Amino acid sequence: MNTVYRVMRGNLRNSYWLSAWIATVLVLIATALFNAGKGGPNLGPLLTTALSFSTFTVLVSLGQMLVITSGPGNIDLSIPSVIALSGALSMSVMNGSNGLILLGIAVALLSGAIVGVVNFLLIRFMRIPPIIATLSSSLIVLSCAIAYGRGMRTPPPSLLAHMMVARFACLPVFSIFAIVLTLLVWLLLTRTLYGRALSALGQNRNAARLAGVKTDFHVLLTYVICGALAGLTGCLIATFAGGNSLDQGNEYLLLTVAVVVIGGTSVAGGRASLGGIWGAALFMFLLVALLNSAGASAGLRTVLTGIIIVIVVALTEGRKTR
Repeated sequence: MNTVYRVMRGNLRNSYWLSAWIATVLVLIATALFNAGKGGPNLGPLLTTALSFSTFTVLVSLGQMLVITSGPGNIDLSIPSVIALSGALSMSVMNGSNGLILLGIAVALLSGAIVGVVNFLLIRFMRIPPIIATLSSSLIVLSCAIAYGRGMRTPPPSLLAHMMVARFACLPVFSIFAIVLTLLVWLLLTRTLYGRALSALGQNRNAARLAGVKTDFHVLLTYVICGALAGLTGCLIATFAGGNSLDQGNEYLLLTVAVVVIGGTSVAGGRASLGGIWGAALFMFLLVALLNSAGASAGLRTVLTGIIIVIVVALTEGRKTR
């Protein structure tokens, strides 16, 4: 019994995702109590709304998590621009036709994957730091989105729009899709050679290379997956919003980093935390909802997000060092 207890205690101590869920429960209770006093929505509708909007954050944060896990300094700042471009491309290709839904989704995935390849080429062959390379490509991609879209807003196909608002009991259908995708990413990280190679890369790239890991290939694959997930998210956001817009990805620049870090993924690389992605995404949405209910400004919300990231990084990385 003592051995079992020590194992369970050790697992909980190393469960970096647990703090995200604890924070989510606390802010959920605070939001529900505040809304009850102000005549706002009760707990059921609040959770449904939180799941709907947090699903977009989860989808795009899964890719950011893979990039950050691949090693210190790795980050993808092109995500907001990919969301804008893929939303415009997919809506234009589908053009409101239900028969072109699969083609539109494929275009969104492909456009994001191409940006991922470009990011890798800038980092690998031009020796540009990831933060600069992805920021530079973000400006180029956004310019392409502006030139292509030209402010036009194309409505989504009716079937896809209906699927985005469909519910299974109180659970959004596309949230179920995101849960399945999260499980697939978990299998990718824990049951495949790619997952083991990614963890090795994040811990020590030179050691991974000496051990026979194809470092360039796995980094390329990581950026491609991240770009493809951002492209898919852009298509889904445009559908949910009733059409594409150039600013639909703006909020995901800082938000994805916050969700990944708060969820327990190490910013130093080598440790991914899938369990915390959902908790952190729900926490960020509920925190913003609580601040909105309290009348806080957008600037204050951004400042609080930055403070939370700093605190979480200091606590988790300090614990890892000890």
